[in-house]
Amino acid sequence: MTDLWLVPDAIFDGRDLRRRVALGVVGGVVTELQPQSALPADAPVRTIVGTLTPGFVDLQVNGGGGVLFNQNPTPDGIAAIIAAHRACGTVAVMPTVITDTPDVLARAALAAISARDMPGFAGLHIEGPHIATARRGTHQADFIRPMDDITLDLVKDLRRHDIPIMITLAPEVTTLAQIGALAATGAVVSLGHTDASAAQAQAAFDAGARAVTHLFNAMSPMQGRAPGMLGAAINSAAHLGFICDGVHVDDTMLALAIRARPRPDRMFLVSDAMPTVGGPDHFRLYGQDIRLQGGRLINAEGNLAGAHVTQAQGVARLIARVGIAPQDALRMAITIPANLIGADHLARMIGREISDIALLDAAYGLAAIGNHLA
Repeated sequence: MTDLWLVPDAIFDGRDLRRRVALGVVGGVVTELQPQSALPADAPVRTIVGTLTPGFVDLQVNGGGGVLFNQNPTPDGIAAIIAAHRACGTVAVMPTVITDTPDVLARAALAAISARDMPGFAGLHIEGPHIATARRGTHQADFIRPMDDITLDLVKDLRRHDIPIMITLAPEVTTLAQIGALAATGAVVSLGHTDASAAQAQAAFDAGARAVTHLFNAMSPMQGRAPGMLGAAINSAAHLGFICDGVHVDDTMLALAIRARPRPDRMFLVSDAMPTVGGPDHFRLYGQDIRLQGGRLINAEGNLAGAHVTQAQGVARLIARVGIAPQDALRMAITIPANLIGADHLARMIGREISDIALLDAAYGLAAIGNHLA
């Protein structure tokens, strides 16, 4: 027997935004969705103002709660990052280790293996060190290197432990055979921090790359006679990650890219969040002080150093400023990234613990997350 029926203004079921629907909860777990008109007259009902949705999924999270994963590549570091983002509505996180020493990468991999059953852990994102120096952004040049067997063997080991992996690399410093070998493990190969031509990018897609990291940022631009990485990405069938904070990409350019894609449901939102989300307004990266200034995280060179934004804030901006329909924006922050890493369950309501359910207000901002809903 259903313990409680939650009756909100709308429910996002992983695909559609549905109205006049109730969510049934038994023992703290969502068991069914029913039309409100079908509920028995004596059903235990709680009316909720707002939209209920599965919590957000984020495939690029450098830190949170004052913790930078590169500086604390441990299970405790992962737990702290997950907790900081859960409080902001994101219930599944891919901690991201950026370009660093082989030892840091190895420790991050061991931490991921230890955390594989941790609630909220969605896998490991390896962003670098196999990137283009010309498009390194805030990544430290001293640690950049061509793709090697060390990384390939590490990814194979992580996949043997059934850990979802995303690896960002530049195709010009990686052979097509290496891209194919990484893709064959089931890892999501994502092109980023690259100065590749459109032809190089297309060859990488043909070899098995399936995604692109933070579209528009740290990649060769699109020009009339030189499409570059950006043009190749937008014109491809790949999944394109993007940051929606009004800082990394202009809202108009983001709207243009979304409309231009040849296949639907191939754009997904990431935060690229740093320790300032749920933490202090500064942190250390590569020995430099990174500070939050006017909504931007800036390093000593004046480069953007990650983002200070949450998935919830990105969704609200997608709707209000970019002009994306609410159910499409929610798919970009939940369903599409979940499907990309083979975690379809993260996009479903049925079977989810109520602690993984978020409540959004009338402007689709985060109003609440978790158990208190029931």
